[in-house]
Amino acid sequence: MPSVFINTFGCQANKSDSERILGDYLSRGYVEVDNWRLADEIVINTCSVRQSAEDRVTGFLLNVDKFFAGSQRPKIILTGCMLHFNEKEIRTLLPQIDEILPIGEVGFNQKAIRKEKDKAFIPISSGCNSFCTFCIVPFSRGRERSRPIDDIVREVAELSKEGYTEITLLGQNVNSWGLEKVGVALRKMFMDKDTFNPDIIPSNQSQYFKPQDTPPFVTLLREISKIDGIQKISFFTSNPWDFWDELVDEISANPKIDRFIHLPVQSGSNRILKLMNRGYTQESYLDLINQIKAKIPDAVFGTDIIVGFPGETDKDFQDTLNLVKEVGFKVAFVARYSPRPGTVSAKLFPDDIPARIKKERWEILDQIANKDNLKSRPIVP
Repeated sequence: MPSVFINTFGCQANKSDSERILGDYLSRGYVEVDNWRLADEIVINTCSVRQSAEDRVTGFLLNVDKFFAGSQRPKIILTGCMLHFNEKEIRTLLPQIDEILPIGEVGFNQKAIRKEKDKAFIPISSGCNSFCTFCIVPFSRGRERSRPIDDIVREVAELSKEGYTEITLLGQNVNSWGLEKVGVALRKMFMDKDTFNPDIIPSNQSQYFKPQDTPPFVTLLREISKIDGIQKISFFTSNPWDFWDELVDEISANPKIDRFIHLPVQSGSNRILKLMNRGYTQESYLDLINQIKAKIPDAVFGTDIIVGFPGETDKDFQDTLNLVKEVGFKVAFVARYSPRPGTVSAKLFPDDIPARIKKERWEILDQIANKDNLKSRPIVP
């Protein structure tokens, strides 16, 4: 029987995609091996959120080349977020690649092969319609697409029958599930890297107008909560600009929903938040945190933060430190800024913070934000 090895880089969304890729392979008669040296095919599911993630892919392929030097190597297939490069660029950067597989072509036609037996990750959407200037996701995963509610509920119900008790809903912005048809024309303009007009950047808030009725994501949570056997529902990742009042109320009233809320802030400086086009201020972010704490006293928070964004001053960094101290995050994923090809920040803002300063700020912030030195941290998209 032919064999496959899947090497997954990046976030839990990528790990979930790899579970479905494996299901597709097994349905075609392949067996999984846990050593790439023994595989007939190697699938590399890539991450592009930072340059270091892409560098790890390059390093892995160099190891494959070295091991198989002078002999026939396995077929190598590339998928995941590095597909923000076009095919010509990929084959120049990674000449070892035999085939390119857009992740959207490995849909949900086969059952995902999950290794955990009580916890399951369920993708509810893919892509992103937001306009954060630093982010590669709209280019690597395309426009936001929501799975139909019937498909999601059916999958969770089947998992419950199999004994799964905890599920985590995944999306680049789960709150906006079901609302992706807003702002199509502006998104088309933004995502065309060759004709992008930097003078017209729509705000993130403009992309998701408040629904007149119950927000679709709240409806989804309620439907999943009705399924017997499901004891805990978590979700990653939310964004501040559409964390609706109804969502706060639903978490407060629904004992099945996890009290850990991952709410990326990225910076505590209003000036940097504006350059990032995050669509909120430090003050409005803290207002949301306090609103949630008032209605959900046992809520705990996680976040994502970027240090060393272009132009970040000592004062900007201190604003971020002050915010982190005020919120008291349970966990913070701190990253050093690296420009991603095609993004607005890479086009408009010079990467002018020295690597030494980025490292110093990362160390300071990581120590303060993660002072509890947690042994286990959730993996987010």
